[in-house]
Amino acid sequence: MAHLLTLSVLTSILLAGYLLFRYGNIPHQHILVTISVLTAWCFSFLIVFTIPLDVTNTLYRQCLQEHNSNGLLITSPNLNNSHVEILPVAGTECQAPWGMIPDSLFPNLWRIIYWTSQLLTWLIMPLMQSYLKAGDFTIKGKLKSALIENAIYYSSYLFICGILLIYIAAKGVSLDWQKLKAIASSASNTWGLFLLVLLLGYALVEVPRSLWNNAIPGFTLQYAYFKVAKLNSSKAEAEENVEDVLESLQGISRTVPNNHQLRPCVETILRKVPTELLERAVRNYTRGGGSGGTSSIIPSEKALVRIHKQVIKSLQTLERSESLWSVQVENVFYLEDVSRNMHSQDRRFKSEFPPQRTQLGKIMYSPLIHWYWECFCKAHFFKMLFVLASMMSIMVVWSELTFFNRRPVLSIFANVINLAKYSYDFFTIELFSMIVLCYLFYCTYSTILRIRFLNLYYLAPHHQTNEHSLIFSGMLLCRLTPPMCLNFLGLIHMDSHIIKEVNWYIYTKVVIKKKK
Repeated sequence: MAHLLTLSVLTSILLAGYLLFRYGNIPHQHILVTISVLTAWCFSFLIVFTIPLDVTNTLYRQCLQEHNSNGLLITSPNLNNSHVEILPVAGTECQAPWGMIPDSLFPNLWRIIYWTSQLLTWLIMPLMQSYLKAGDFTIKGKLKSALIENAIYYSSYLFICGILLIYIAAKGVSLDWQKLKAIASSASNTWGLFLLVLLLGYALVEVPRSLWNNAIPGFTLQYAYFKVAKLNSSKAEAEENVEDVLESLQGISRTVPNNHQLRPCVETILRKVPTELLERAVRNYTRGGGSGGTSSIIPSEKALVRIHKQVIKSLQTLERSESLWSVQVENVFYLEDVSRNMHSQDRRFKSEFPPQRTQLGKIMYSPLIHWYWECFCKAHFFKMLFVLASMMSIMVVWSELTFFNRRPVLSIFANVINLAKYSYDFFTIELFSMIVLCYLFYCTYSTILRIRFLNLYYLAPHHQTNEHSLIFSGMLLCRLTPPMCLNFLGLIHMDSHIIKEVNWYIYTKVVIKKKK
C-alpha cells in the first residue's frame, strides 16, 4: 500500500522543513538556497525512510520466487528484462507486507532521488556556495568567480578521472554511457564511505558517552561554563576582526571620491554594515588619526571585491557568535537553577529568571512536574538511553566486522532479518530496519552538527546558520546518505554486490549498475 510511501515523503518534508527553520534564517536567506537545501535534506531523509519498504518488498518477492509454483511470473519488457514482477495467486504462503509498493515505482523513485542528490551535491550547491561567498558587485561577476573557483577545485578530480579513463581505455574496455554512470556513482559512493567510516568511528563512541554525561548534572553545568567561556573568546575575536575590517573599509571609503565610478561599490559595502558598528568604526578611525593618514591611492575594483568578502564573512561571524553566546548564557542560568533545586525540600522548581508561559503551559508543566523531570527523572532517562545506545554501537561494530562472512552468518543485523524473514514477519523487518537506520542516521548527522570545518561551516541553532554552512551541510548529507544505506544493506546481507543471490530490484541495483 502506497500510503506508507506517502507518509515517508511527508515525514521527510516536515523534518527537513523543521531543521531548516531551526538552523536557517528563511526570511533573510536567498530563496534558491532555501529550495536547494530543503531538497537536499528532504531527499536524504527520504532515502532513509524508504529503504525499509524496499527491503520488505524485496523479501516478499523472494518469498514468491521460492513458491513460484503458486505464482505467475511476468517479465516487464520496458526495463530491458531487468525487472521481474510476480503476481501471487490463491494458496500462496507469502503475505504481502503492509507497506507494499508497486513494482514499477521503486526503480524510478530511486533514480530520481539518487541522481538529483548527486547533481545537487557535486554541481549546483558548490556553485551556489561560491556564488554567495563572491565579493563581486554584479551577478555576472559573482557567477564568473564561482565558476573559476569550482573549476580550480574540480581540476584535480578531473585530472585523476582522466588518468583512470585512459588506463581503462588502454586495457581495451569499451566505455558507454551506462559504464560512465557506474564509474561516477562508484567514485561518489567510495568518497562517501571513506568519510562515513571517520564519522561513525567517532559517533559510535561519542553518542553513548554524551548521553551518559548528560545524566550527570554537575558535569553538564561545568561543561556549560567551559562552553560559554569559549564562546566569549570567539565573540571577542569576532569583534576584533570586525573592527580591523571596518577600519580598512573606512580608509577606502575616505580615499574614493563621491564622483568616482567605484563609489557605488563602496556604498554597497557600507550599506551592509549595521549603523551602530559603522558609527563606532568612524569614531575609532577618527580617534586613531586615520591609521597614519588617508592614502591618496584609489583602490582597484579587485581590492573592493576582497574587502567586500571580508566584511560579509566578519559580520556573519560576529552576529552568530553574539547570538550563540547569549543563548549559552541563558543555558548556564537554567542549569544553575537545576543545581540549586536538586536538594529542594518542597519539590517545586524555582527559577531566578522564570520564562514567560501561557496559563495552559503553567498547568501542563507545573513547578512540581518540572522539578520531578529535571531533578529526578531526567538523569535516569539519559542513563537508559546510554544503555540502549551502547548496545546499538556494539552491535554495529560487530556487524561491520563480520558482515562479509556468509556461512555462518555472524552479522547480528543479518540474523535478525533472517529470523523475521523465515516467519514472514515483514512488520518486524520494517521496524527493525528503521531503528537501525535511524541510529546510524543520528550518529552520522549528529557528528556533522558537532564538526566545525576551520570554524567556517557548522550548523548553529536559533536561526544563526549562514547560507554557506547550510549549503555545506546539504552537500554532506547528499554525499553520505547513499553510502550509509549501502552500508546498512551490506550489514543485513541485502546488498546485491555482496550477496549474489539477491536478484531483485532493490536500492543497490539502481545506485550502482551491476556488471553482467
